[in-house]
Amino acid sequence: MPELDQAPARICPNCDGFPAVAITLGGRNRHGHLRTVVAHCPACHGTGTQPLAASVREVARV
Repeated sequence: MPELDQAPARICPNCDGFPAVAITLGGRNRHGHLRTVVAHCPACHGTGTQPLAASVREVARV
């Protein structure tokens, strides 16, 4: 019987799998909501994973 499971995703070491965060700017808008901006991880571009080639290079460096 063939294996149907896929390999687990490689988690980005820079963001530990949390690629996007909301940062409050302080204060509230006229509706009472917090003003926030979303920042994405520059290393994985907001995916939370790392391509195989990058993880192989990182292991080879260590």
